[in-house]
Amino acid sequence: MTLDRRILFKAALAGAAGSAVAGGAVAAPACATTAPTPRWGMGPEGQRIADLGDGTYLNPIVAGDHPDPTILKDGADYYMTFTSFDSSPGLVIWRSGDLVNWTPVGPALTKPLGNVFAVDLVKHKGRYFIYIPADVEGRGFALYVIWADDIRGPWSDPIDLKITGCIDPGHIVGEDGKRYLFVNGVRRVRLTDDGLAADGALEPAYQAWRYPDDWIVEDFAPEGPKLMRRGEWFYLINAVGGTAGPPTGHMVIAARSRSVHGPWEYCPYNPVVRTRSVSEPWWSRGHATLVEGPAGDWWMVYHGYENGFRTLGRQTLLEPIEWTDDGWFRAKGGDLSAPIAKPRGGRAGPSGHPLSDDFSADRFGLQWSFHQPGADERTRAVYEPGGLRLKGRGTSPADSSPLTCIVGDRAYDAEISIDLIGEAEGGLLLFYNHKAFLGLGFGQAGLKTFLSAEEQPWMRMPLGATTLRLKVTNDANIVTWRYSRDEGKTWTRHDIRSEVSGFNHNTFGGFLSLTVGIYAAGGGEVRLRDFKYRALATSAA
Repeated sequence: MTLDRRILFKAALAGAAGSAVAGGAVAAPACATTAPTPRWGMGPEGQRIADLGDGTYLNPIVAGDHPDPTILKDGADYYMTFTSFDSSPGLVIWRSGDLVNWTPVGPALTKPLGNVFAVDLVKHKGRYFIYIPADVEGRGFALYVIWADDIRGPWSDPIDLKITGCIDPGHIVGEDGKRYLFVNGVRRVRLTDDGLAADGALEPAYQAWRYPDDWIVEDFAPEGPKLMRRGEWFYLINAVGGTAGPPTGHMVIAARSRSVHGPWEYCPYNPVVRTRSVSEPWWSRGHATLVEGPAGDWWMVYHGYENGFRTLGRQTLLEPIEWTDDGWFRAKGGDLSAPIAKPRGGRAGPSGHPLSDDFSADRFGLQWSFHQPGADERTRAVYEPGGLRLKGRGTSPADSSPLTCIVGDRAYDAEISIDLIGEAEGGLLLFYNHKAFLGLGFGQAGLKTFLSAEEQPWMRMPLGATTLRLKVTNDANIVTWRYSRDEGKTWTRHDIRSEVSGFNHNTFGGFLSLTVGIYAAGGGEVRLRDFKYRALATSAA
């Protein structure tokens, strides 16, 4: 590669965050931030957590890529799960006693189902259900359901509801005692009493409130309907404006009716939540659910992109609401830049979980998942004394199914030791999808460098090693790689540094995040040992 081509290539790594418009006025560039770095609480390995330890919290309540939250109040406990897309195991359920501190319980969807979008977690007559839109084998989206008698599982295999062409199910029991799913559009379908099949046709249910035409949004796209009943009213909360694109697009709106069959009355406070300026810390806020707090106050859970850190995906946010005298609700959190008083009466508990892994216990679903796995993908991984043995698949990260781990910090180190067994190749990645990844790998051909989802042959280096420790540092989207031949006692810094803020949905699609990834390719196997994660302080805002 010539020097000129290298310069052009490195410039392309930055991606494009674009510019945004709030209301009708031109805003600052979307990548510009000027606010000082917020201060969060500190969890395992220095990871940021929401609880500040003084009776307040600072969003996000679940950091990293946890979009489309669906929340269930179950007695004194709260449970939440999120869209898992092409990751398997998926639909990890999280638990909290105070709405602020959350820890994972385990995956509800243990086998690959396809591309899984926003789900709904509900409890009906003592049984738990998760309604799942999934695109199975590229046949288009259809609705499935899994159920369990215990939130911890075991969960049933997916049951096809035979409802096609829709996403974002929201479950509600009507005034007639019948069960219904509302979906994007907004449309409605009745379910059988056991909730395991459709009991009628999909039909229009509601014409969503429309924002002024001069607002800068991505698309109208009424989606994410979530319903609840309070007193004599049914409340329908949904999103419009698109889920990414301009930071000012996504928003929360509401309507109410005395019947699930309508007519629906628009909330006078619409939009209840919306990012109005690119100077706010959270962009594209939407896909909300209302939930009652431990002491009877009310809250709204939804997702948003972090200003300057779209690479982390859509993260889970918590905002207080107030009920008005005329039976509507209003959001009270503002732009979420300041700490907020925690919900009253909750049980404080641990927050987050360590990511460092000595591979002595199975953490699939809790931490590790395969990206776009085949039906037999889990059989590639075998725990054994000394590490996790992973069979090779494909010839490089571009055609393998890498192990991925979601991260939620603005800056971090991650490192791992990899042993090659047979004619294998392995490596450490920052992985968005098969079109967007970077990292280091090694095998019989020596040390390989991956940038913009392809190897750079001009950077290949003879190595002569079957064991290597690899390390990545991501400091506010500036990425540095290192490798060690002596298990991390000494390190060699790789010559290339990258800027990765463009590795997000607005550039590559898919609604994903930049994860830590590990790949194994070729005809042999790799042994993974001693994965370590550490959050870092950064001065970036």
